Amino acid sequence: MNLSDLVLRNAAFAPDKAAIRFAGAALSYAAFASRIQAAARGLGEGLGVERGDRVAILSTNHPDYLVALYACARIGAILVPLNWRLAPAEHAFIIGDAGAKALIVEAAFANVLEALASNAPLFPPPSPRGGRVEQDRTVRAIGIGFEPAGGITFEALVAGGGCSGRDPIGADVTTADPVLIVYTSGTTGRPKGAVLTQDALIANAVMSQHMHDMTSDDVVLTVLPMFHVGGLNIQTTPALQVGATVVIHERFAPGPALAAIEAERATLMVMVPSTMQAIIEHPAWTSTRLTSLRSISAGSTLVPQPLIDRFAERGVAVLQVYGSTETSPIAIYSRIGCDWRRPGSTGLPGLLCEARVVDDAGREVALGIAGEVEVRGPNVMREYWGNARATAKTLHDGWCRSGDIGTRDGDGYFFIRDRRKNMIISGGENIYPAEVERVLLSHPAIAEAAVVGEPDPRWQEVPVGCVVLRPGMAATAEEIEAFCLIQLARFKVPRRYRFLSALPRNAMGKVQHFALKKPV
Repeated sequence: MNLSDLVLRNAAFAPDKAAIRFAGAALSYAAFASRIQAAARGLGEGLGVERGDRVAILSTNHPDYLVALYACARIGAILVPLNWRLAPAEHAFIIGDAGAKALIVEAAFANVLEALASNAPLFPPPSPRGGRVEQDRTVRAIGIGFEPAGGITFEALVAGGGCSGRDPIGADVTTADPVLIVYTSGTTGRPKGAVLTQDALIANAVMSQHMHDMTSDDVVLTVLPMFHVGGLNIQTTPALQVGATVVIHERFAPGPALAAIEAERATLMVMVPSTMQAIIEHPAWTSTRLTSLRSISAGSTLVPQPLIDRFAERGVAVLQVYGSTETSPIAIYSRIGCDWRRPGSTGLPGLLCEARVVDDAGREVALGIAGEVEVRGPNVMREYWGNARATAKTLHDGWCRSGDIGTRDGDGYFFIRDRRKNMIISGGENIYPAEVERVLLSHPAIAEAAVVGEPDPRWQEVPVGCVVLRPGMAATAEEIEAFCLIQLARFKVPRRYRFLSALPRNAMGKVQHFALKKPV
């Protein structure tokens, strides 16, 4: 049995039910299952993709993104999602590092193919993997919505695969096989590819279903990019594996998202603070009916309490989810019907995994003491692709080091304080930027805030506040300092402020502190 069988079983139980709705059209579970099988045959028989081979994909959210994932699972191949916001040189590095045999690319990114060809020298030399030396570095192009030069369209791939009656499932493929290599953002050095198995996605789905009380009756609205595990795995793949309906938007836009909540009767949705803020500020926020929406799940970064309160006022629970690319991502969460309004908490360890807080020596610390959060369970990655050194730094004795600083209270609830690498040490005192940012974001004139460290000859480092003011509002550095001193110890209060038009963020809304440190 493999991951795609979950979709095929749902198709057998409810063949006519909508699996995916996209751009005004519906794809039934029967049609979805058939397309997966045909795509698997096309990849295997048509392009020679075998068990363990990598297939990269560069596309906005699209039904064929999911077809490709489950088709790869069926033949034991591995899908490599590409962040469409990256530069061609970055795409070239990932394709080369993963040793992709094929690239599925959407028409909107057709120009990337030529740029990738010119970046061929960035591809690493062939190296032994799994006992086999890969000689052929040719990457076959498969176009979604167009025919690439020297390649084929995705429709042709599916049509060709549909001509064969042979079941494309690999005889030796099991749920222990890798199915995804998801590259981290690479905020320090080159990105690393987290290898996730089919079992990891199944465990992740079980925890998602537990977190959301998800059933086949749910309608999941997916607006976050599926090149990230958040958009792909927090709700989307769990919904398809339990037989629910997924409504896919190509990209996030607040107006269409609000309209879809009402028109599609969406019950579940994943957002990040920046998308939550955009929806709340949209003119249709107050007039849109949200009665179908049981909850939204928010994670990726600190979720300001005012945003949670605005959704709660409309009767929508905001569930916190914590994890990373390396954990598929679900690891710690709050859930419907439980203590989801515990301020600042990201919840309890998931149904199928463990979490703990440890000191620098790896010893578990007492309740309330800050330390690094570690996660262990079947949802954790197998390794970083071809990077034994990085793998050894992150995985030890079955535990995955998160790089995040957190605490745990007497009831076992976790509180994530900040990234370890973001921590500022000033005069021997630890300053967690997220704590200071939480106070800054409560200032009525501040829309966005980030705190980074600046070298200081006396204190080693001092905090610097980078803030974006709300339109039409003003605040001076002195006023902000006075506001902070009411709520924070003096050593935590920023020594100076930079007023910016926007903060640099990645695709999931996380502030890129490293980018702010350069001008500081």
